[in-house]
Parts: sequence; structure tokens; C-alpha cells
Amino acid sequence: MKTKLPPASQLPALAQTIRIIAQPLQFLEECAKNHGDTFTLRLLGSQSPPVVFCSHPQAIETIFNTDATKFDWGKMTYIFQPLTGDKSLILQAGKGHKRLRKILMPPLHGKQLPNYGKLICQITETLTTQWQPNTVISIRESMLEISLQVILRVVFGLKPGARYEKLQQLIAPFVEEINSPLNSIQFFWSPLQQNWGKWSPWGRFLRQQQAIDQLIYAEIAERRTNPTGDDILSLLISARDEAGQSLTDQELRDQLITLLLLGHETTASALAWAFYWIHHQPSVLKKLMQELEGLGKNPDPMTIAQQPYLSAVCKEAMRIYPIALIAQPRLLQQPLSVQNYQYQPGTILVPCIYLAHRHPQTYTNAQQFQPERFMERKFSPYEYFPFGGGNRRCIGMALSLFEMKLILATVLRHYQLKLVDNRPVRPVRLGITFIPPQGCPMKVEIK
Repeated sequence: MKTKLPPASQLPALAQTIRIIAQPLQFLEECAKNHGDTFTLRLLGSQSPPVVFCSHPQAIETIFNTDATKFDWGKMTYIFQPLTGDKSLILQAGKGHKRLRKILMPPLHGKQLPNYGKLICQITETLTTQWQPNTVISIRESMLEISLQVILRVVFGLKPGARYEKLQQLIAPFVEEINSPLNSIQFFWSPLQQNWGKWSPWGRFLRQQQAIDQLIYAEIAERRTNPTGDDILSLLISARDEAGQSLTDQELRDQLITLLLLGHETTASALAWAFYWIHHQPSVLKKLMQELEGLGKNPDPMTIAQQPYLSAVCKEAMRIYPIALIAQPRLLQQPLSVQNYQYQPGTILVPCIYLAHRHPQTYTNAQQFQPERFMERKFSPYEYFPFGGGNRRCIGMALSLFEMKLILATVLRHYQLKLVDNRPVRPVRLGITFIPPQGCPMKVEIK
């Protein structure tokens, strides 16, 4: 058993930090090429603890299956606190995390999904009727609009009206500012979090957040008097933990904001990639359309979601360019053996989704978009994990994938689209996600 760390980048710590921020895909690929499955970086200054990136399935399995008490979660999630609030699931650890996860799981999984399916399809149909033949649209912008309305209707349970319209107007610029390169830095560096008035970046963020919070708390108060809907907020208001306690207003607010921030732009970006790849490779589009056209005129949403090739297309889109490059980092509190290394407390372990999804032993022709690979074999949760893994796997995974399939199928069944430029593209960074350049412009053709 090796007690020393895995091979390390020879760049100075500052240069490593700049590369991982400015050119993360290229830097990760270079490190994997030069050092292999597991390598060490220094990303938090010259005194940085070792940050170990892992992409081999055996290493991922060990990390995901390690008792959560061996890790210090608080120091790895602090950047989310100003965004989501103290009571968000992603900021919890131990019993608090387990309690919240048990409450949140039922509304977001299994038997509740059919209740959301028709509404997702209706929202998609309504918004796409605005598309005009022979015009060019940004497919990502269109998907952002659809995914936001899905969150407002399915998650928040809002009905069209004044509060709905106001939230819609506030959320889009709020998310856009959070993801801008200049403003996103302040969440990583607390000295920048200074309220110097409404024109300062942090002051503007706080005012936008306060306006959104007022509307959310007003909705929670109103719905507590009538929590009978089948939307996610109504179900969470009615939910009780093992001690019979309900969620407080702040707990509800923080979960709603978390679902909004982690489920809005990420789903839209994944959909943009799916549309790009489908239309970049005509054989994929042809095969997918044959499957969808075989469903008849008005297929049930659950039937659509169960189609094997549609599922494979969505999975492959999230394999080749996953929503996030890494799963949640783990800061060790106790020694841990992973493959041939013995890691000491203070080491940060990072399961790298991007590199694991391109691991040559797992995926042949990993750079190519091949949905068939998901029909030919089943990948383990340590080989394919676009939503993270272990007890920190994204709580919205089932809903996000369900939504993605229904939106994709609904658009393709009604419209014929064409890439404005069918040349290969390189992803561009926006916040924590990577998107097709220029929002993937596509020409609309009515079927």
C-alpha cells in the first residue's frame, strides 16, 4: 500500500488553479494523459491540501461506498450557502442530511412522476408554438424557458398569474448573473461578499435574492392553508419526518431554491447537447424518429419515457458532456485506502465524472456519440454517474431525466430542426455547466 500521493501536476499551484478555472476540460485531459487514472492537484494556493482526482471505477466505488462520517462535508459545500441557504439538503450532513433526503425522495421519484408527465408535455407544446417556420432559434434559450416553467409549475406548483409572472421575470436575470464569470467568483472568495449598495455585484445579488424570497415565502404561506396539490411543494408541505415534524418555512424555501438552481440551467444545457448530437448525426435522428413515430398520435408520457433508444440518447448526451465535471468533493477526516493509496485526513478526494465517462477501459471510442453503447450493456454507477453518487447523488435525478426525455420527444414529434452549422463544436463554459457555443442555433421547419 502506497502512503505517498498519486502523481502530481508540476505546474505551480496558482497556474493549476487558473487552468482548472479557465480550461478545465483540456487541463483534466492533459493530467489524465500524463499521470493516469488518479492524480494530485493543488488548487487552493501554495498551502493547499492535496486534491486527488479519481476516474477509475474501482476508486469511484470505494469513495461512493465509504461511510459518510469519514468525510467533512461542511468545508466542501460552503460556496452554496449564500445561494441555497443553511437548510438546503446539499449543506446538511449526518442525521440532518438523512432526514431531509428521506422527506425529499418520494415527491421526486417513482409513482409521482406520472402526475408530472402530461404537464411537462403541455408546457413544451405551448412554448414551442411560438416558433416560426424558417427562423433560427437558440435551442438552449428555448430549453431554458421550458425548464423554468416546468420548475415553476411542477416543483413550485404555481398557477399562471401575478406571482408566477413576477417569479419568471426575476429568476432568469438572477440565474444569468450568478453564472457570469465575473459574478460567480464572489461565491468562491468570501472577501468579495460585501454589500456596497445596489450597484455592487454582491448588493445586487442580495436584492435579487430578497425579491425572489418574498414571492416564495408568500406562496408557502398561502399553500400551507391548502396543501392538497400533487406538485412537489404541496407534497413537501404535507410530508413528516420520523418524529412527525414537518419542514419549516425556511427548510421549504431552501429546498425549492436548491431544486431551481440545480435543475433549471443544468437540464436546459443537457437538452441543448442532446439536440446538437441528434442533428449532428443523421443516423441517430433517423433511428430516434422511427422509435417515436411508432408510438402513435398521443402516447402516454410514461410510455415515451420508457423508450429504449430515447433513453440511450439522453444518457449518451450526459456521458460525453456531463452536466457537472465532478461529483461532490470529499474532505477526509479519517485515513482511507483507495486502490493502491492510503490517504490521510485533510486530503480532498474528487470523483471526476468527465474523465470517468471517457475512461478507455470502460468506453470504446469515448469521444464519439454512440447511444447504442447504452443498449448493448449496463454500466455500473461507478462507470456512469452524471448525477454524482453515493449518499450525495443528486436528489432530482429521476425527475430531470424524465423531463429531458419528454421535452426532447415532444419537440421532435412536432418540429423538424436543422443545425445552422453542422461542424464539430467545442463546449463553452457557463457557470458550472458546459454548453454548445452560441446556444446551439437551429433552423425551425414545421413537419
